Amino acid sequence: MKAKKIMAAAMSAVLLLSILSGCGAAKVEKVKGSDDLYVRKVEGLADDFIMDMDLSSVLAEEASGVKYYGYDGKEQDIFLTLAQSGVTHIRVRVWNDPFDADGNGFGGGNCDIDTAVEIGRRATKYGLKLIVDFHYSDFWADPSKQMVPRAWQGMSIEEKTEAAYQYTKECLEKLKAAKVDVGMVQTGNETNAALAGEKTWFNIQYIMQAGARATREVFPEALVAVHFANPETPDRYRSWASKLEYYEVDYDVFATSYYPYWHGTLDNLAGILSEIAETYDKKVMVMETSYAYTAEDTDFNGNTIGEGGEVKGYPFSVQGQTNCIVDIIDTIANKTKNGIGVVYWEGAWITVGTESWEKNHEIWEKYGSGWASSYASVYDPNDAGKYYGGSAVDNQAMFDSEGHPLESLKLFQLVRTGNAVEIKAEAIETSEVVCDVAQKLELPKTVSAVMTDGSKQEIPVEWDVTQAELDKMQNGGVARYEISGTAGGLKARASVSMVKFNYLKSPSFEEGDEGWTITALQPMDQLYVEDKEGDSLSGTKHLHFWNASGKTVEFTAEQTVEGLQSGTYDFTISIMGGDGGTTDIYAYIKQNGQIIAQEPLEITSWKEWHTAHIRIGVLDGEAGLTVGIYVKCSGAGNGAWGKIDDAILNSAD
Repeated sequence: MKAKKIMAAAMSAVLLLSILSGCGAAKVEKVKGSDDLYVRKVEGLADDFIMDMDLSSVLAEEASGVKYYGYDGKEQDIFLTLAQSGVTHIRVRVWNDPFDADGNGFGGGNCDIDTAVEIGRRATKYGLKLIVDFHYSDFWADPSKQMVPRAWQGMSIEEKTEAAYQYTKECLEKLKAAKVDVGMVQTGNETNAALAGEKTWFNIQYIMQAGARATREVFPEALVAVHFANPETPDRYRSWASKLEYYEVDYDVFATSYYPYWHGTLDNLAGILSEIAETYDKKVMVMETSYAYTAEDTDFNGNTIGEGGEVKGYPFSVQGQTNCIVDIIDTIANKTKNGIGVVYWEGAWITVGTESWEKNHEIWEKYGSGWASSYASVYDPNDAGKYYGGSAVDNQAMFDSEGHPLESLKLFQLVRTGNAVEIKAEAIETSEVVCDVAQKLELPKTVSAVMTDGSKQEIPVEWDVTQAELDKMQNGGVARYEISGTAGGLKARASVSMVKFNYLKSPSFEEGDEGWTITALQPMDQLYVEDKEGDSLSGTKHLHFWNASGKTVEFTAEQTVEGLQSGTYDFTISIMGGDGGTTDIYAYIKQNGQIIAQEPLEITSWKEWHTAHIRIGVLDGEAGLTVGIYVKCSGAGNGAWGKIDDAILNSAD
């Protein structure tokens, strides 16, 4: 088993230290403060509130040559640094068999139970409890895939249930024999209506029950958690919670992933978790979250979130990362019923090298420190087998690319006391300037600054624009310009759109669905105006649609304008989305109830906007003109979804 032998050799010194350390936890002195970081105190934070860091890839990182340091700049055991920073728990995923027949690891940390035992030993040494995350899969399990372990393939549900019980029990017994302090066990990872290859709740619940039964026997004091994703779809959470109740699934904690880029508002998060906690008398928590401190990629692999992915109010900076996570902690601790903790996902999964992709690829393949290796193709040929590579979250870590802790790591301790520093501008929000070509263009004299304490202030700005450039924008007709300036010592940006008068109401849905007629032609899981800046073409709102896998999306959104003068008009509308399967999407113009012009559109992927442009002559404006979009998707993958924004109807004359 080549990869296992390499990993074992790389960890031998660490194992010796763990054995010599004995059973008692080492004394840890917590961080006292920060000279640069503002941390808002979260009032009423319980002493036992879980501050967890998922560290599943850390052994593979260390085997790959990554070194971690303490706040004094000296090399130090990362588990000690985390304990000093206020982290209370360590989470580790466990895959059944993430190796091929020759012992080559699939990557993602090669996280089998032996990896979990070693991580657990090191965590326990510094008084950190372990959260054990059983995926019940040989590799990644998430909402899009819950593949059966190879050893369980072909089993009946009765056989698979027994296998899950025995496997869970054996793994937990190994942890217990190693004197690992297990505080919680997950019976599945992001199990959105599937688990270990099972896709009906009648069978899923048997696997969960088996995991819970083994946990109660081996670690009776440990909490049992179930884990889901996509809290922005609260009806699905209600459905899953009711299924757990109906089948009398044994669990203590209803846990969710919450990534601010994708998973809706904090108010929605608190609302749905509180509802489940109150209805079913369960504890609730965020089992995965993270936020980027930079848009930069350091390992040549590309990141899940990059430039343009910021959530409004949280710039990509160490301070922005801090404010985002503090707000999540506050939401779970003070605005959520029975909220018990927050887990930061893979905060140490940094780059293994900065020379080239090719050099890094050799390391990822050898030690499993990338998200997937090519060897994973024997199990997951359609995803990992095609797109293997490095870390896609190195810019969301709480260590820099060289392994030094960021100041944001201190938040887990300082959130209990607060840490006040001088409040200053942290980032400048991009300004949107829209001016009718018939009006005088005036640039804003102030811009909105995000301050270090998370508040916003209007501060003066100086634009780097000459009078000649202003005249060009004023007289250049319909166009869009990007300009820059300086505000509070920081770079400011503005998008200037010179437009013709738009006859539509709420054209970018900033005033909701005012003026629009939105008609679902088949039952829709979601069809509403969403407030989510990161998914909008302009502003913060757009029309959002989604239907679960296998369901057909079909709807229209249209608006009628009365009293137009005869002439030529342009209509544009934009859409982005994905998982559409077979699609029939087009923008259209109707008069007297009949479509008189249309142009096809498509959905491809997130942030890839497609715009339809229709020009038409109107002879009888008094009859009214209706513009709109028709969307029909058969659904594929996780279900068809999309966003519609920036509808414009103006004169082309």
